[in-house]
Amino acid sequence: MTMMTMRLLPLAAAGLLLAACQTMTPEERRAADANTCASYGFRRGTDAFATCLQRIELDRRAERRSLRYSNDLMLWGWNRPVVVERRVIVTQNR
Repeated sequence: MTMMTMRLLPLAAAGLLLAACQTMTPEERRAADANTCASYGFRRGTDAFATCLQRIELDRRAERRSLRYSNDLMLWGWNRPVVVERRVIVTQNR
């Protein structure tokens, strides 16, 4: 690595950590989701708009479950392939 890369690496890591600290309140998240659904062309107050909001929330929950599951696997070392072996002894009939 070059000296420039070595100097920029800690700065980039700090920037990523600070970006990860930004959280949204539930109200801000709801407003952002509503804006997303409106940008898709759904009109507020319709069943289609409510369905859009619901799908966004379901996707968010699925993503959290997936992340939690993958973290659990890595924590316990189950992210490697597992080989299951069952030996079968075959004898010759006489």
